[in-house]
Amino acid sequence: VQLQASGGGLVQAGGSLRLSCAASGRTLSSYVMGWFRQAPGKEREFVAVISRSGSSTDFADSVKGRFTISRDNAKNTVYLQMNSLKSEDTAVYYCAAAITDGITGGRWSGAYNYWGQGTLVTVSS
Repeated sequence: VQLQASGGGLVQAGGSLRLSCAASGRTLSSYVMGWFRQAPGKEREFVAVISRSGSSTDFADSVKGRFTISRDNAKNTVYLQMNSLKSEDTAVYYCAAAITDGITGGRWSGAYNYWGQGTLVTVSS
């Protein structure tokens, strides 16, 4: 499966952005989907994960209550809605797909089989 992340950009602190991750080559419903991010000079970190059906989600503590993850399997797309953005949310955001049944282990980047190219989110304070 090929993943294409989009929707990044420059936004002021307190603003919102919605990232999209479009899949091609295989139906998205076969995969658990995750979002990760990597800030300059830092390691890649987990942001959110969603189960294949969309019924289960998990979030990093740093984004809980501000970000939501959703998916539209009919459109082969996963979304990351980011609200109340902070300067520390500035990073390249990556979507990833895992061939697994549930979201257990979804915080671990090694669980994912496919990665998108990333989209840059810059939050100005």
